[in-house]
Amino acid sequence: MSTGVIIVLIVIVVAVVAAVIARLVMARGAGGGQSLKRRFGPEYDRVLARHDGDSQAAERELEERVQRHGSLREQPLDAAARDRYTVRWTAIQEQFVDSPRDAVVEADRLLGEVAGARGFPAGDRYEEQVSALSVHHAHHVNGYRRVHLAAHPNGAGADRAGTEELRESLVEARALFEALTSSARDDRAQLRKADRDGGEEAAETTRTDDSSRGRSHAPWALNKRHVKGS
Repeated sequence: MSTGVIIVLIVIVVAVVAAVIARLVMARGAGGGQSLKRRFGPEYDRVLARHDGDSQAAERELEERVQRHGSLREQPLDAAARDRYTVRWTAIQEQFVDSPRDAVVEADRLLGEVAGARGFPAGDRYEEQVSALSVHHAHHVNGYRRVHLAAHPNGAGADRAGTEELRESLVEARALFEALTSSARDDRAQLRKADRDGGEEAAETTRTDDSSRGRSHAPWALNKRHVKGS
């Protein structure tokens, strides 16, 4: 066999191998994207929008979060701690009637404290804490972001937040609070549901499951008719 023929065969083999590798990489990327969408839900859409629709950049960011925080194991809360936190959250809701902005500040502080108690980065490391929360509570973490922004109005949008925006942020943040203060049995139930439906309905489930957990439903401030202006 001549040298020229050997070279041609080598080139063909290399081209075939490269094509196969490219197809495998593309298939893996597509599967990874769908997996991230299922895992992160609305958080995936938020990150995608922040990257101007660049799905590769968004998925790289989310994959990095999983690598950093995916192995985190949430620490359980004992019943006494759950009760203390629930009493404080109820007081925040009632405080909202007369002082919406102060209530949101307290909610931000409490969420950071509870997350720290569950084993997430401490509240004074907000960015790292919310990054970790987004991996484990992707369907609820945005409420915490909204409350934190309202509690630390150092941007133009936050400065103009009115009473209704504060109310909506607190309502949305309640889902994360309830997820963080759920019992071990509640955690297992949520995990089983996430396994069944990919987590797509987790946010709605948490909002509507209060009757089984029996908390955070005092006749209180977040009823719009009773809220005073901020």
